[in-house]
Amino acid sequence: EEKKIEPVEMDDKLLTEEEKQAVEAFSHKIDIRDTNQVLQYGAAAQKNIADFSGAALGKVRTKDMGEVGDMLTSLVVELKDLDYDEAEQKKGLRGLFKKASRSMEETKAKFDKAEINVDKITQQLQNHQVVLAKDIASLDRMFELNQAYFKELTMYIIAGKLRVQELRGKDLAELRAKAEKSGLPEDAQAVNDFTNLIGRFEKKLHDLELTRTISLQMSPQIRMIQNNDLLMTEKIQTAIVNTI
Repeated sequence: EEKKIEPVEMDDKLLTEEEKQAVEAFSHKIDIRDTNQVLQYGAAAQKNIADFSGAALGKVRTKDMGEVGDMLTSLVVELKDLDYDEAEQKKGLRGLFKKASRSMEETKAKFDKAEINVDKITQQLQNHQVVLAKDIASLDRMFELNQAYFKELTMYIIAGKLRVQELRGKDLAELRAKAEKSGLPEDAQAVNDFTNLIGRFEKKLHDLELTRTISLQMSPQIRMIQNNDLLMTEKIQTAIVNTI
């Protein structure tokens, strides 16, 4: 069945005028008879996305937000432990006088211990805050790189589709006209072989489109990871500035 030739639309929102001209010029250089060129077409851009998505997942796996949560809980426990308990609070003034009657040594020891623990937890939280700040900046860079990789893949796909449109509309049409005119089996075979070459290249373009979809999905995922980091950073800041 003859495949319908659909016009390729250039995305004006994504590519500049110079980039569109470069894509069109590049499309004419694509040789689908060159097996190696077809195999390597867009492969570098695909590898960038694969490595990139792996790095993004690594950032999620290596982050132990549970540890930060435990430290925040420990901080609250340490600070609450300095206060008199609820039973004493319910006793009103009697409870306050009872608390005041504790020995100075006992109170001082309790505060000294709490101070050491709070300082230790605070330092750990500040260290995590520094790491999170670096990750947030790194994720910004990752987002920009992902946008660049997405654009690069798009340019490969557009160039490939332009070339397919040209091959079907001109080269294949000429081979088919020649075969119909000559009636020779070798000319008919040439048409079949060229059709298969175009089909193989179109499968490659489809593979690139799948990779581009992964890149498209990565952008909101990167922002989600970054927002989680920002939220945890704000909680740490609140604990250090307000809770303590």
